[in-house]
Amino acid sequence: MTSIRDILRVLEAWAPLSLQEHYDNAGLITGDAGEPVKGIMVCLDSTEAVLDEAIEKGCNLVIAHHPIVFGGLKKITGRNYVERTVIKAIRNNIALYAIHTNLDNVQSGVNAEICRRLGLENTRILAPKKDLLYKLIVFVPLADTGKVAEALFAAGAGRIGNYDGASFRSEGTGTFRPLEGSNPHTGQKGVPEEVAENRLEVLLEADVLHTAVQAMLQAHPYEEPAYDIIPLHNVHKEVGSGMTGELAEPVPAADFPVYVKEKMGLPMLKYTSTAGTHIRRVAVCGGAGIFLLPQALRSGADAFITSDVKYHEFFDAGERLMLMDIGHYESEQYTIDLILRKLQSQFQGIPCMATGIRTNPVQYL
Repeated sequence: MTSIRDILRVLEAWAPLSLQEHYDNAGLITGDAGEPVKGIMVCLDSTEAVLDEAIEKGCNLVIAHHPIVFGGLKKITGRNYVERTVIKAIRNNIALYAIHTNLDNVQSGVNAEICRRLGLENTRILAPKKDLLYKLIVFVPLADTGKVAEALFAAGAGRIGNYDGASFRSEGTGTFRPLEGSNPHTGQKGVPEEVAENRLEVLLEADVLHTAVQAMLQAHPYEEPAYDIIPLHNVHKEVGSGMTGELAEPVPAADFPVYVKEKMGLPMLKYTSTAGTHIRRVAVCGGAGIFLLPQALRSGADAFITSDVKYHEFFDAGERLMLMDIGHYESEQYTIDLILRKLQSQFQGIPCMATGIRTNPVQYL
């Protein structure tokens, strides 16, 4: 029977928890990961009303984009909606899970869905992250190189963009002398030994580092393999904040707000004027993304779509691009569909459904 843990493995392979921002609280918030899954409800916000709906429809796992608990809870007495929601979840044995900035930061996540809705092509991460990559170098006898490399690849190492199984190998000579207490794969105790070896190098991400090292050690024939782990400052082009893309055909700047309003199903939006006459390249960031305005400008974007822009921040665009605030909920509303598609493609025998409750606290007149 499929457990909650089985569901989370799929979600966290897609959007690893290690990619969430330092302030975030993505992951399992309440519940036992070992429990069997009866049904899954997906929402943006795991409110009390959403939990009532989950109870009514027999769902014991609620997956939200926004974590219901952001900071620590020192008391749980039901004095606010966060505490009441947590209490209700625990009383009714409902697991609450959040997939937040980790889903914002992956190439196929929240911003990719916005780009898809807007019809953007040639998409790429707007602000790629640094310090997420490592290089693993290990020295392996020639005959065992393939076995060790395959173990590393199976553990997630050697993936670069749309390629996997990527490595570099150079042949050389390894030297060693087995001492007392050793159990050498090659050679004799006390006798210096020379072995033809490959220097095997692979790139890997931080979240698979431990697993890959353990896989390498298990596959390696030596009792004490020689290996190096080197942190890299390279940007990870597939991980980061925001995205950019291009429209198939330029849209007149005067028509672009209506285009966005229709494509995103918006009741209203706010935007600035621009000195440009047409919109072709567009930068997006679901949720509060004004911090990415400098990157949007450097990218050559004709428009930047995000939310939660303050009054004085609109001036910062300086008519160099059209800055557009479409609303926080509105910018992320299709994240529900995104998560549902992932779940339904992997778990066809489990009821997976979107909440029927619009959790946006903001009303428009």
